[in-house]
Amino acid sequence: MESNVSVYEDKSVEKVITKKDLNRMALRSVLLQASFNYERMQAAGWLYSLAPGLKKIHKNKKDLSKSMSLHMEFFNTHPFLVTFIMGIVTAMEENKEDTETIRGIKVATMGPLGGIGDALFWLTLLPICAGIGAALAIEGSVAGPLIFLLMFNIVHFLLRFGLMHYGYKTGVSAIKTLKKSTKRVSHGASILGLCVVGGLIASYVKLNTTLVINAGKASVEMQAGVLDKIMPNLLPLGYTFLMYALLKKNWSPIKLVVITVAIGVIGRYAGIL
Repeated sequence: MESNVSVYEDKSVEKVITKKDLNRMALRSVLLQASFNYERMQAAGWLYSLAPGLKKIHKNKKDLSKSMSLHMEFFNTHPFLVTFIMGIVTAMEENKEDTETIRGIKVATMGPLGGIGDALFWLTLLPICAGIGAALAIEGSVAGPLIFLLMFNIVHFLLRFGLMHYGYKTGVSAIKTLKKSTKRVSHGASILGLCVVGGLIASYVKLNTTLVINAGKASVEMQAGVLDKIMPNLLPLGYTFLMYALLKKNWSPIKLVVITVAIGVIGRYAGIL
């Protein structure tokens, strides 16, 4: 005999969710973190996003109450990829799966998607878009910030709405694909992101020395004659590694900014930078 604790009273299955409903929930998911708190994280925003679908699925008020209570439990994942889970959960709710199964799917997917999202967006897409926008802005183009926002958000919203429909269409079967692809996607995105960051170091970290070494009648410019011969942009790379090492030792970013400013001012007055 099935337990009434995790099984809905109204078990009749009816396809009521439309593309318009999915788009509405995806749009609502933009506010996922509007009520973020340290007790339940994104739970309030998650329920707010799902609410239109839940109200159409559960005509029984007790079932709706049970479902809404379930979705007010702790929830936290990447805010741009949340619609993938939302689509799967909506399909499961529409199929009147028991609440324990739905809870298990949420717990199983929110962690991996958090890792994929960080690698895909913060370590890859954001540096690429910001680098292109910053390059245009440095050249004096007012379009720089607009290009950055357009590039980033076109990808963002295509994924947000696309994953909503994909998750709903594939349902629970999509989880198998997610489990197989999580490590490969995260690893590939991380490599691409590190390559982009490496390119940004050479482009945007400006550190050159004006030091000239005199030996009798000969004089050698330290920058062009020595450092650039070893490797172009050696000083920016070294300084970046130094900042990274200090961050790993729990130095605060504010301290590192102060140190950078001090080195720049002292080096300029000393005539070596």
